Amino acid sequence: MVSTQEEFLINEHDIPYEEELLRSPYSLRSWLHYIDHKRLGSFNELCFVFERALNELPGSYKLWKQYLDLRREKLKGLNAVRHKAQYNNVIALYERALVLLNKMPRIWLDYLSLLTTLPIITKTRRAFDGALRALPVTQHGRIWELYLQFAKAASGETAIRIYRRYLKLEPTFVENYIESLIKLEHYDEAALKLVAVVNDTKFKSARGKSHYQLWQQLCELAVEHCDDIKSVQVEPIIRSGIKRFTDQVGVLYSRLAMYWIKMAQLEKARDIFEEGITTVMTVRDFTVIFDAYAEFEEEMITTKMEMASEREAAGEKDSEEDLDLDLRLLRFERLMDRRPFLVNDVLLRQNPNNTLEWQQRVTLWGENKEKVVETYTQAVQTVNPKKAHGKLHELWARFAKFYEDGGDLDSARAIFEKAVKVNYKSVNDLAEIWCEYAEMETRHDDFDTAIQIMSRATQIPSMLSVNPKLVNFHDESIPVQQRVFKSLRLWSFYVDLEESVGTVESTKAVYDKVMDLRIANPQTIVNYATFLEENQYFEESFKAYERGIELFGWPIAFELWNIYLERFLKRYGGAKLERARDLFEQALEECPPKYAKPIYLMYGKLEEEHGLARHAMRIYDRATKAVAEEDRMVMYEYYIAKATESFGIMASREIYERAIEALPDKDVRVMSLRYAELERKLGEIDRARAIYGFASQLFDPRTQPAFWKTWHDFEVQHGNEDTFKEMLRIKRSVQATFPSV
Repeated sequence: MVSTQEEFLINEHDIPYEEELLRSPYSLRSWLHYIDHKRLGSFNELCFVFERALNELPGSYKLWKQYLDLRREKLKGLNAVRHKAQYNNVIALYERALVLLNKMPRIWLDYLSLLTTLPIITKTRRAFDGALRALPVTQHGRIWELYLQFAKAASGETAIRIYRRYLKLEPTFVENYIESLIKLEHYDEAALKLVAVVNDTKFKSARGKSHYQLWQQLCELAVEHCDDIKSVQVEPIIRSGIKRFTDQVGVLYSRLAMYWIKMAQLEKARDIFEEGITTVMTVRDFTVIFDAYAEFEEEMITTKMEMASEREAAGEKDSEEDLDLDLRLLRFERLMDRRPFLVNDVLLRQNPNNTLEWQQRVTLWGENKEKVVETYTQAVQTVNPKKAHGKLHELWARFAKFYEDGGDLDSARAIFEKAVKVNYKSVNDLAEIWCEYAEMETRHDDFDTAIQIMSRATQIPSMLSVNPKLVNFHDESIPVQQRVFKSLRLWSFYVDLEESVGTVESTKAVYDKVMDLRIANPQTIVNYATFLEENQYFEESFKAYERGIELFGWPIAFELWNIYLERFLKRYGGAKLERARDLFEQALEECPPKYAKPIYLMYGKLEEEHGLARHAMRIYDRATKAVAEEDRMVMYEYYIAKATESFGIMASREIYERAIEALPDKDVRVMSLRYAELERKLGEIDRARAIYGFASQLFDPRTQPAFWKTWHDFEVQHGNEDTFKEMLRIKRSVQATFPSV
């Protein structure tokens, strides 16, 4: 029997659908057709049909989804408080649906979305929990997305508990969890989570943060909220960071000090600052810590001074506080005074072998002699000679000079004696020390001791098992003490010292030793010869040149020959002409063409002044063949000039002809024109014309018209019609031989 209310909800248009349902009450299609038909009717009629359909088919997802969506749509725009009953009806409807459809995530999501819009936090949270229990784990992600939104909106302890549960499912959520803990002022738990994160070497930040950035976040949190963090020991954490992040030591020390300042343990903070500025390895880190330290002290002094002003204004006195202020002022002043020393300490910690910084440290101590000696002693004990950065020998020399300036020569000598035993990186360093040692003695007029020192320095080591001449000066495998005897710097100083205060014989002995060891340079040879010459040992000075020439060979021998020959001629002039000729012949015997010209000119001048003119001409003639190609033209010009001067202009004809045969084309052009001009001046017109004819083959009329103009003018002045025509014929012939441009 159909009730009166139900009859009211069914009209004549529904009869076909009702009849169909009587025949097939469990047909979903029939119910859906009926529902579509009822959508044109009232809301109550439609709900009535849905209820009847669900009574027959209570497990149909399609029916429940459409019905629930219809009921939710009806709630749009309604205030949840004023229309609480309607909201409760829909909620109850969802709960009915979920009895059978609790594995359908879409139904749960719609239900939970509806609940999150209502002020019923506990019921909503329990509904989320029910969804997570009912659905398989593979569907939990969809639920958690909505659950997290609800947690964010709910905030407070509810959010924390929800996040904590989600973290078990998705560990990568930890950064969001930490952020939420900080926002909700749960600093202690946030710090614990951050500690776990930074201790996990495999952790990958979902936000792209580096391991150091996470560490920084932990340090900032620990310092900013130190009063709230009880479960984490802040100092060990920051100290472990100091060991791990060596490029941020300054920042981390400053944070650690700031932590103790906030904990009101100021002396502990000061200890941290002091530890930082005395242990960091870079100037950058030092600057960060020192600036923070200075700022801390300034703030403390400012606060104390303000308190003192207040006491003074109130007429009160506190001797302890006044004393504390004075101590703080003194401490701050001392800190500022220590800064250069502290920076120097940092640089020396970076490189304890930096001799420049050790010298700078000595300078910083100024007149404090005790500290200067202590610094020098520490420096020479610390620096590794083979790794020294800078000039280690200068450090030793300044150490000795310090005692010397103080009048304590015995201590200075003791320093030098230690210095000469150091195995320096370079032999030159050891040589410089020996020279400094001897110079100190000369400054105090103890020349004999200075010479003894240089004699010791240049002595061949007795432990050498090979010929001293074979010792390689640059062989790093041999200690410098066994190679220093081959240092030219050392021998040069020794020679200068002997020349100044020694005897001629002792000086000669030193020079001879240098020559025997084959370490002399050309300047040494010249100095030796000059020294002998100044002391009237002329023949020995010439022998010194000859030894040098034999030692070095060409091209260095060129400079020695030049000086040797010049001084020989200055000494003897033409008195020993044959010997001079022998010397010139020796010089020219192996002389490369590049260096022959000056020697030939000097040789020729000798013959001109002290020998025979024809001998000089022969020398100049040899020179034209022996000198380098680029010097031959100049040599021929000089030869012609000298031949003309000595034997007259006629003697130059033969030289011109030889020059034209021997010189390259570019020089033949010039020489031919000069030769032709010479013959013209002599009135030998036919000879001049013949020379022009010979030279014409070298001059292209198109590119070198000057020659042809010269010949043209010559023929106009001295020729006739036939010679002029011949000149033009030759010009055409020559032009034909050159390729056209």
